[in-house]
Amino acid sequence: MKRKTSVACILFACMFAISQAQTLTEQPTTNPSDPDNLAKDYFSQIMGVAVSATTNTKLYQFIYEWIGTPYRLGGTTKKGVDCSKFAYELYDKVFNTTLGHNSRNIYTQVNPIRKEELKPGDLVFFKIRSRNITHVGVYIGDDKFAHASSSRGVMISDLNEAYWKRYYYNGGRMLTAMAAENTADDKQDGGRQPALN
Repeated sequence: MKRKTSVACILFACMFAISQAQTLTEQPTTNPSDPDNLAKDYFSQIMGVAVSATTNTKLYQFIYEWIGTPYRLGGTTKKGVDCSKFAYELYDKVFNTTLGHNSRNIYTQVNPIRKEELKPGDLVFFKIRSRNITHVGVYIGDDKFAHASSSRGVMISDLNEAYWKRYYYNGGRMLTAMAAENTADDKQDGGRQPALN
């Protein structure tokens, strides 16, 4: 009987030591009380994107506030919105940038980019059963995008879903964003212009 009790005590002590070791290794490396980190963790979980992709908390906050808004063609408020107006409102409030009023018009304002080059905040365009661009959404990272779906309202979808994969046309980065990136690159290069041959 003493032997069984001793073995049980040893097993209990080992399990306790293992659980303590796991708890210590699972401690986050970032300060959990930092509001920015908390927001990034929260939006990462809600939207299904990696924490590293949630650098622009203003973008994710805007999307979070609009999720579930019903679809309404021509709508511009949380009572109802269509895809281009959702992108318009997002860019206006998050990036202080004005977009066109329909998905085809918006596409004329972007620099086309490949799917592999998409960054959070870029636009994604679709040709759904048409030769023309008919739908626009905002890329949020990890192949996910926010948009106003005609069947389910404002939601997050995955570019790898069969439906979206079939109709995906192109990504686009606002020309003003491209200019800002180039300006930042020039400053890093000391303002030197590349030599022309």
